[in-house]
Amino acid sequence: MELKKSPDGGWGWVIVFVSFLTQFLCYGSPLAVGVLYIEWLDAFGEGKGKTAWVGSLASGVGLLASPVCSLCVSSFGARPVTIFSGFMVAGGLMLSSFAPNIYFLFFSYGIVVGLGCGLLYTATVTITCQYFDSRRGLALGLISTGSSVGLFIYAALQRMLIEFYGLDGCLLIVGALALNILACGSLMRPLQSSHCPLPEKMPLENVPDKYSIYNEKEKNLEENINILDKSFCGEEKCKNIIANGDWKQESLLRKNPTTVSHTKEPETYKKKVAEQTYFCKQLAKRKWQLYKNYCGETLTLFKNKVFSALFIAILLFDIGGFPPSLLMEDVARSSNVKEEEFIMPLISIIGIMTAVGKLLLGILADFKWINTLYLYVATYIIMGLALCAIPFAKTYVTLAILSGIIGFLTGNWSIFPYVTTKTVGIEKLAHAYGILMFFAGLGNSLGPPIVGWFYDWTQTYDIAFYFSGFCVLLGGFVLLLAALPLWDTCTKQLPKPAPTTFLYKVASNV
Repeated sequence: MELKKSPDGGWGWVIVFVSFLTQFLCYGSPLAVGVLYIEWLDAFGEGKGKTAWVGSLASGVGLLASPVCSLCVSSFGARPVTIFSGFMVAGGLMLSSFAPNIYFLFFSYGIVVGLGCGLLYTATVTITCQYFDSRRGLALGLISTGSSVGLFIYAALQRMLIEFYGLDGCLLIVGALALNILACGSLMRPLQSSHCPLPEKMPLENVPDKYSIYNEKEKNLEENINILDKSFCGEEKCKNIIANGDWKQESLLRKNPTTVSHTKEPETYKKKVAEQTYFCKQLAKRKWQLYKNYCGETLTLFKNKVFSALFIAILLFDIGGFPPSLLMEDVARSSNVKEEEFIMPLISIIGIMTAVGKLLLGILADFKWINTLYLYVATYIIMGLALCAIPFAKTYVTLAILSGIIGFLTGNWSIFPYVTTKTVGIEKLAHAYGILMFFAGLGNSLGPPIVGWFYDWTQTYDIAFYFSGFCVLLGGFVLLLAALPLWDTCTKQLPKPAPTTFLYKVASNV
């Protein structure tokens, strides 16, 4: 189906607004799950590592299922997927209020809400890209801040709702708020031409021989007709017997010459079914060829050393960098910080500074004299050092400062597409970005449980955050080594062998 030209405005700004609200409503609770994490620890009495799986699944499942989410949006459109996913997020949040144990939350909050958020993210980004071309960067930047603003507001909102209505009432109210996603989805008018003709199916006789699977077109057609002939005769026989109720009448009908006039219609039907069978075979062959091409392109991407380092870096970054947004409130409680000292929830600080980081880092990436890849590596190294400094923070002020630094550096997601484009090129961006998002989801899913298990083992967060800082630092240095230009100097200095040339002299008769 062909798309109209991107208007770069007009109804596109309505799309930006509703996409912002959609990400605000769907990601607000999962990103601010640290407030709920403390309540679940007290309610179910499970270990920190097991309880952390709930929040990590909510953030990681959507990224892990990014290929499926992309397929759903491309098949059904952004509007139906948004409305359906709104029901998923709202239903998962409300269902979580009735959770009898932590395992139920794995499904209701971790999988249902997480998958709904992944579908909504893909739908909002896809339809925004369709409506904008020259202003696409601005539009994507505006809608991406919806999740950060949601983290900032929902951290305080959920804390207040828990005080007034309890944990179950908080989840019910937050789930009811998520139903507003349905109204947002209804405004996502698809940018499609309404008069696109459907593709016409090619008849069997006009199919080129090169597309034949077995190169036996006529033989396959005859075999299909013979099979249908046998089944059709048996079916007609049963129908006549049942209709007349007499074996003799059935034998007379077979001898009656008037039945010969109806043979042309079954022959046409059998030929159409044979054509459909052949068409399905060719379709399966083309799908298999697309699958082979996809695997070949994936192997080509991994031959790029910077891309291979990038997927290792993003995996390690999410393993180490995601836990603070989930566990920082519990870190403050473990450090004996009094609730009276909390001017603002630490998760809210992370959320608002993430929005600021996305904006400022995105602006820095537009300067030509700044190497975006090195800027991205710098965020890794500084964040790794900040994570290693968390065990030394014993007051609210120091924890708030570190939360702000970590939140600002988490905003490097805004320059991640720039880095990917610079690494693989714009032609392979969609393919490479999907692979990297899969590894990012894997890191989001593994990071908080690992940190929680460290606490269950040592009864302190010190070793856990040393481990987190080490992972982020390791990812940064791996990417830095792969991006250094000195690796290419050897290949540049080696002279290319000159092609072998042969000179021939034409014999002259003069």
